[in-house]
Formats: sequence, C-alpha cells, structure tokens
Amino acid sequence: MRGLSVSPVGSSKVKLHVIPIVTGGATENVNSLLYLRGVDTAIVNTDALDDYKTQVPLIKGRLVYILNLFPSELHIFVRPEIQSLEDLRGKKVNFNTQGTAAAYSGPLIFSRLGLNVAKMFIPHQVALEQMKRGDVSAVVFVTSKPVDAFLKERWDPGFKFLAVEYDTKFEDYYLPSSLDATDYPSLVPKGERIASIAVPTILLAYNWPQRSDRYRRVARLVDHLFSRLDRLQSPGFDPKWKEVNLRANVPGLERFRPAQEWLDQPQTLSAGPSQ
Repeated sequence: MRGLSVSPVGSSKVKLHVIPIVTGGATENVNSLLYLRGVDTAIVNTDALDDYKTQVPLIKGRLVYILNLFPSELHIFVRPEIQSLEDLRGKKVNFNTQGTAAAYSGPLIFSRLGLNVAKMFIPHQVALEQMKRGDVSAVVFVTSKPVDAFLKERWDPGFKFLAVEYDTKFEDYYLPSSLDATDYPSLVPKGERIASIAVPTILLAYNWPQRSDRYRRVARLVDHLFSRLDRLQSPGFDPKWKEVNLRANVPGLERFRPAQEWLDQPQTLSAGPSQ
C-alpha cells in the first residue's frame, strides 16, 4: 500500500513528479493522508475507511476520491482435506503479516462469514511451506489476480481455492468476483468458475482548500493521470489498468472537484494524452 506526494517541477505543464511512499498497510495509508506532512494522495482499500467512522467522525469532509482503481480479489487457498468453508472452523488460517491487505480485510471477511478460525499472521511464503507439510490449513490472499505463488509453485492434487458467494453481507464495501482457469490454469479446471469477492481499491486525496498550492498539485495529477489513461491501458503495462473506469463512483465519498470537472467536459470522453 502507498501514499503519494505530488511535486510540481518547473513551469512546464507536462512536468510532474509523483513520489511513492511505502507504508505499513491499509489503515496506515489513511493515517498518512490525514496526518503525515507532505502526503497528498493515498491508495486505500474501501473497507479500511470503516475503522475511521468513529475515530474521525468528519472524515468524509477531509477526504475526497479521485478514481476507483482495480480491485483486490479474495483468494482462500486450502489443503486437500478441506472441502468447504465450514471445514476451516477452528483450523489454522494465515492472513499474511500485520499491516497487509490480507491481514486487515481477511479477518473482517471471515467475521462476516461467521467463521471462527485460528488466525496466523506470518509471511505467506512461510505459511505456504507449512501448508504443504499439513501444519496450516489455509492461506488468505487479498490482492489483484493472478498471484505468482499460485502460478509458479507446483501443488499436489487436492490443493484448491474455496468459493465465497457474494450476498447482502458484503454489499457495503465489496464486489462480486471470481477465479477461473485463465487466472490459474493449473488449479482451476477449464470452464469452471470459483465465486469470490473483491475489495475495491480507491485513490484518495486530502480535501485541501481550493485556492491552496496542495489543491493545485493534486489537480495537476488528475489531469496527467486521466488524460494518459489510454497509455496505461496499452500493452506493456499491467493488464489490470484495462479494468479502470474513470466514471466509476465511490459510494459515501465526494469526488475531488477537478476530477469531476474533467469528466464533465464532453471533449474529454475521447481525448488522448495532453501535449
């Protein structure tokens, strides 16, 4: 997870520096955006905002969103003897190290499923080796598919993903999703689809005063990013960029005004990169 500091360079309209800042995870990104000097924007999982409803009652007035990014899919990977979610009750399940998306969103999702498991928070690569030996029953990833660990590792027959059906208990923060053979050809039979859910990821900005320099910096970032999205969606970049829809809304939050104004201009619908 990252926060971003936006730095203008010179007077040329095409020059902009975006400095990534690596943080400890989902909630720390929100903390950094709210309280860390120099942070203008942050990439945040939507369910992480739930932590702040009581802590920062006016958070909706302090944060605005720029766009909805590609989601992070839930992967529940289990040993051969585990046949259903119910089989995981009381078993050892790893959610990766504290601060990661899996360590935050995974237990929340399991709570909504009503599953009480023996939670572990160790590096996934360590847990996967323990899983092969039978010491761990499942690992939970919350990240954009496909995951290298499931593509590059060799798994004995019976290791598999469990399905999680989307229903009303996930409607507030999550989206329906699935895993199939195009994602994991050695783990999902061709033609089959494993239901799952996904955690939306959003690009947030601090709600700076409109006449401030920080506001203008973020406005420049919006213009650079929105007008160049077609480049990011072209070959050579992560295919996930093709799933980004500039017009997708984030319920409960206001869009950063320059982003909305960019979208409201009819000529931007087919506009290529600005010169």
